[in-house]
Amino acid sequence: MNPLPKATHQGKLPIVGFPINCAVVIIDNEPVRVLVERSVANAFGIRGSGAYWQSKKRGDLSSMLPEYVSAKYLEPFVSKELREKLSNHIEYLTLNGKIARGLEATVLPDVCDVWIRAKEASALPKTQEKIAENAYILMKGFANVGIIALVDEATNFQEIRDRLALQKILDKFLLKEYAKWAKRFPDEFYQKMFELKGWQWKGMKINRPSVVGTYTNDIIYSRLAPGILAELKRLNPPDDRGQRKLKHHQWFTEDIGHPALQQHLAILIAFMRAAPNWGAFHRLVERAFPKFGDTIPLALEEE
Repeated sequence: MNPLPKATHQGKLPIVGFPINCAVVIIDNEPVRVLVERSVANAFGIRGSGAYWQSKKRGDLSSMLPEYVSAKYLEPFVSKELREKLSNHIEYLTLNGKIARGLEATVLPDVCDVWIRAKEASALPKTQEKIAENAYILMKGFANVGIIALVDEATNFQEIRDRLALQKILDKFLLKEYAKWAKRFPDEFYQKMFELKGWQWKGMKINRPSVVGTYTNDIIYSRLAPGILAELKRLNPPDDRGQRKLKHHQWFTEDIGHPALQQHLAILIAFMRAAPNWGAFHRLVERAFPKFGDTIPLALEEE
């Protein structure tokens, strides 16, 4: 019997109101970011019975999905791929030598999506709609790749992550050679930016103020994953006139970079629709997507 893998770092995700225990576990000589299963249930607001968790600990429920997606009304929204991921529990030894059970951190956004789609389809009992709201708040707090950096920050693993490990993240996002141009930013993103700033909107064909590029770097590229903006500036430097040959997003990969960008943009546009002005919008962005290495601002009530 193979010995259980061991955690090298532990902590809690820095998402206000959702203290999810997490760890970095070394499996096959690679760091795997893990979320403690019971902690995930608590974050959603699902208080599992003691009997359920005791049975699971004994292995009696090994073939069942975690309690936070096991309800009958969620079955149509749990894909085969997600079911397989959730069935592959990760058992490991904590820093104090106890056995813990978790799931790979990148699965959490998919779990959130199950609850969000179930609510949109009116498939949830009224008593469970609060869980879907929690899932939506969690979804706003991270993107699929960003969750890795959140775990690293919570566990202090980023302090010893070497350049090679960081390069793996960059390689998932960025192409070695730039992609052909494709429209990635919907017009609504810029239109809402103009509305929130109080600028007159004249359509996409009119040249936009140069400061728009600064705002785009701030709210998008500096918050997607660690090192992305710096690498993009290196790959895509400005010329003597201050113009870049390519758009930053042309360097993004199709399988990781562009999906993460589109998800991030969708959330930003939702924030823009809800915010009364640019300041309020930017505070939402700071809370949900703090820049890597920055301190997460305290959640304060809006006036």
